[in-house]
Amino acid sequence: MRPAPLASLGRAAHKHRFAVIIGWAMIAVGLGLFAPRLESALSGAMWEVNGSDSLAARQAIEQNFGGFSSQSAVAVVHSDSLTASDPQFEAKVNDVAGIFAAEPALVPAAPAQVSRDGHTAMLQAGSRVNPTESVRAAERVSGAIGKLSDGQVTVALTGSPAFWADFNAVNREGMLKAEVITWPVTAVILVLAFGTLAAAGLPLILTAAGLVSSMGILYGITQYTDLSIWTLNFAMMFALALGIDYALFIVSRFRGALHATPDDVNGAVGVAMDTAGKAVLFSGLTVLISLSAVLLVPIPAFRSMAAGMMLSVSFVLLAALTLLPAILGPGINRFALPWHTIGEHRSPWWARFARRIERRAALFAIAATGLLLLLATPLLGLETGMPSISVLPKDRQARVGYDLLASAFGPGGPGPLQIVVPAGTDATAASQTVSGIPGIAAVFPGQTGANGSTLITAIATTDPSSKQSSALVGTLRDSLPSGVLVGGPVAENHDLDQTLRSRAPIVMGVVLLLGFLLLLFALQAVFIAVAGVLFNLLSVGAAFGVGALAFQHGWAAGPMGFESQGYLTSWAPLFFFALVFAISMDYTVFLLASAREH
Repeated sequence: MRPAPLASLGRAAHKHRFAVIIGWAMIAVGLGLFAPRLESALSGAMWEVNGSDSLAARQAIEQNFGGFSSQSAVAVVHSDSLTASDPQFEAKVNDVAGIFAAEPALVPAAPAQVSRDGHTAMLQAGSRVNPTESVRAAERVSGAIGKLSDGQVTVALTGSPAFWADFNAVNREGMLKAEVITWPVTAVILVLAFGTLAAAGLPLILTAAGLVSSMGILYGITQYTDLSIWTLNFAMMFALALGIDYALFIVSRFRGALHATPDDVNGAVGVAMDTAGKAVLFSGLTVLISLSAVLLVPIPAFRSMAAGMMLSVSFVLLAALTLLPAILGPGINRFALPWHTIGEHRSPWWARFARRIERRAALFAIAATGLLLLLATPLLGLETGMPSISVLPKDRQARVGYDLLASAFGPGGPGPLQIVVPAGTDATAASQTVSGIPGIAAVFPGQTGANGSTLITAIATTDPSSKQSSALVGTLRDSLPSGVLVGGPVAENHDLDQTLRSRAPIVMGVVLLLGFLLLLFALQAVFIAVAGVLFNLLSVGAAFGVGALAFQHGWAAGPMGFESQGYLTSWAPLFFFALVFAISMDYTVFLLASAREH
């Protein structure tokens, strides 16, 4: 009988283990030389919708109006005791203008706009560069601007680039804190799960080899196109999670096979790869298929995160199918815990638990389904929106400046609407139309651009992150003549939210269909494939229901120390559906493959 492909691959990798290990070491070291440079090369922006009106408006403003688009830098100078005419206040305004002028990525600031009470001034400097470089420019000037604050005058950098710079910094700090906590916990779990110190190190080897290699390739990609900073965060998370899963499943099966044939290590490797290795391969393909559906969303940040995760998963999967078989051997049982057994691990407690469920399968199935449906009910009131300023701590510059603008210029002040009227269209009539729309607080005189188009800036009566402001974008587009572009931060967030809402059913449908087809191919059983997809869908729905309670309704705000926005971030449901469904299907494949084998 012809040997199974994965068994042959595993035996060959183990037989030539030194060549395999050296080959992987060369790949990891060669590509790993570039890995430390990756984080600084990633983009903190990229939250835009390709082909949208808001993106077209931004590009038109950058080209014809000196770069004073949503990506421009904004600084706020405020004093409770001084006014804009006081020398000390004027000195701060001039200092800000000097900092902007010294930054090559920015054009000189426009004359300061002063609030009616005279206690607040806003300076805006257009951007000469793309959004990624605009965020980096905000990072460079924020320190100098923040240092201008003293006992009498507050100076803060705000605007979209500053928001994303602070948002990324806060998340980076959160990730570092999380890693300090999770890595020791993960190490303990690995030792308990694998039973020996030697085996517990295998997932870390897989993760390191796969992640470092993929990071090197990702750095190469950044030399040709932008990748989101979130690419690295999610790639690390997924690489570690799958590295643990794949190593645990293959090592457990190898131990059982080695216990049955202690004198045939190579044969035990073949058995492990023909059974557990096959499940790992289908599991990895399931994860890749789920993530590939995210590429259907025309948002660069989304696509880069999915592509980065797919690359890291591919490398971890490749390492699990080649490097791990090369490392396997009797040595994995060294430095065992006192209660560790050498043979294939079987748990009497779990066996009894499974038998109890089997005896009352229908009852438990109905109860589990009811519980999952109950947990999923908060999804009926799910609300989404792009991140509001409340996601930042109150002492961050971008939030301080935002709050000062809202207080001095009205709730809509921090997020102006930018309307581009093309040459040949009556700009005066367009301005009057905008002024007459309910929800508009102020309309500034139009500015004529280099190509004869006109830029009209309007301020809404409501907060830029509110539903009312988002709805106002749609009203403006319906009311203004064809060819007029509505842009600005509010419009960009509106387009992001609407795109994510419209693409969510398509992406979720593709994930479900491809997951079903892969299960059907792997297990050759229609009912099991359908049941697997449906129960995974239920479990994902329950997870999202709990998430809605925790984050949208703020049940976890106190214990976790965050301020609830009153909704979930728009990209979270779609993106995490693909992630959670992939992990859920991952475990489904493992369990069904093990059940089928035994």
